[in-house]
Amino acid sequence: MMAQWNQTTVSEFILAGFTNNPVLRISLFAVFLTIYAITLLGNLGMIALIHLDRHLQTPMYFFLSNLSFSDLCYSTVIVPKTLADFLAEKKAISFTGCAAQFYFYAVFATVECLLLAAMAYDRYVAICNPLLYPVVMSRKVCIWLVLASYLAGCANGMIHTNTTFRLPFCSSNVINHFFCDVPLILKLACSNTMLNHILLFVISSLIGLCSFLTILISYIYILITIRRISSSEGRKKTLSTCGSHMMAVTLFYTTILFIYLKPTSSDADAQDQVAAVFYTVVIPMVNPLIYSLRNKEVKAALKRIVRKKGISAEA
Repeated sequence: MMAQWNQTTVSEFILAGFTNNPVLRISLFAVFLTIYAITLLGNLGMIALIHLDRHLQTPMYFFLSNLSFSDLCYSTVIVPKTLADFLAEKKAISFTGCAAQFYFYAVFATVECLLLAAMAYDRYVAICNPLLYPVVMSRKVCIWLVLASYLAGCANGMIHTNTTFRLPFCSSNVINHFFCDVPLILKLACSNTMLNHILLFVISSLIGLCSFLTILISYIYILITIRRISSSEGRKKTLSTCGSHMMAVTLFYTTILFIYLKPTSSDADAQDQVAAVFYTVVIPMVNPLIYSLRNKEVKAALKRIVRKKGISAEA
């Protein structure tokens, strides 16, 4: 496949990015660097906390640790290159580098989407069928759900990367965006891309629709079950176990739907770029904050870890 890629007359792409204003680029560099540092700290901290605290060794937190890993990788695929481009005069990315960036972006975007669906299903079983929960959401089932998410992500990334970067590119190599996204790259190809657009629409719609329907149906049953709880305190307590996940789902799907359901253009306008920043840069930072600040179990686990470290230091 690499031999086929090298036949193209385009050896690199230019990422136009956000602005050519030097002062604004430095300001954006500082903002993005701060966000990325928080993303690394938050997601690595969440993974470590779930691994260290035995009270968090449950299916929900197993999925959450994988979501944190996905967020970490998802952000790392995009942000370091963007940071380098803020300081570079020529914001170029090699042909192979662009293909690799999109591949891993597609992988972890798919994984994120499917993990959110798996977490919704977990909440459905826990609330609607609590007696069957240990059997339905066994360790083996959870591992298979996560493995299936990664396999689907790898397959999705490989299909789009292989079909897109085998095309001939013989005109402009400027991508008016801050990372390599296939819809804009297809606009630069000098051959018929109808099949690529069909594949992109069908596969993205299939993954997104299946995930969204799983989440929607799960929460419909959850809400029906919660309405049957007699005490208002019981309803509130049960609903609170889903609050963090509902917020994460809302943030992710709102931005994804905005990007991929609006008509495509040859360039990414300001709204597209803001939405792309939100789901590639901001959401990976916000997710661990949502699950830590709004989750009593996570906050309790953090207190236990801090207390243990304090006792160890005194000893």
